[in-house]
Amino acid sequence: MSDSLEINVRSGNGGVVLYLEGRLSIESSPGLRENLLVTLRQQSPPETIAIDLAAVSYMDTSGIATLIEGLKIARLSGIAMHLQGLQGRLLHLLRATGIGSLFDSGLENNDSSSAVS
Repeated sequence: MSDSLEINVRSGNGGVVLYLEGRLSIESSPGLRENLLVTLRQQSPPETIAIDLAAVSYMDTSGIATLIEGLKIARLSGIAMHLQGLQGRLLHLLRATGIGSLFDSGLENNDSSSAVS
């Protein structure tokens, strides 16, 4: 099984949404990390960053670590970061570990509505 992850970035209304599709694993998480760092370190960074996980079929601990690292940098920069599109196993994993509650939106609103139009 391929550990590929496709990342599509959409900006607007002061926010950025990173749409992820595929497997977020030790092989693919460096790509997400790079996208997050580029977004967070822009000359004019966004007010909010949403990570849409609706099309993520698998996530391992390196994927979770990458999300937490991005959250830490976002908070230090005064940028709100949240997860969206959570469902099934990913939703259960993030709720069971308590990691989902670290993100601004928590996991109560797990639909795919985005920070941009």
